[in-house]
Amino acid sequence: MGVDRGASVYQIRIKGHLDSSWSAWLGGLEVTPLESGETVLAGSVRDQAALHGLLNKIRDLGLPLVGLKR
Repeated sequence: MGVDRGASVYQIRIKGHLDSSWSAWLGGLEVTPLESGETVLAGSVRDQAALHGLLNKIRDLGLPLVGLKR
């Protein structure tokens, strides 16, 4: 996902592994599984509504949120 004007870049850390095939479903975020058993989702998010939508998708997958950094 490219950086959009007015968008913010976020790093979302979740417990569990996702592979890169989830990127499109997660709005084009870069998906990086870590050896620790966590996954980092990173990229540009257009606004707060889009961020809440992403967090809802993560919740729907049943993956615990470990951290969120803007």
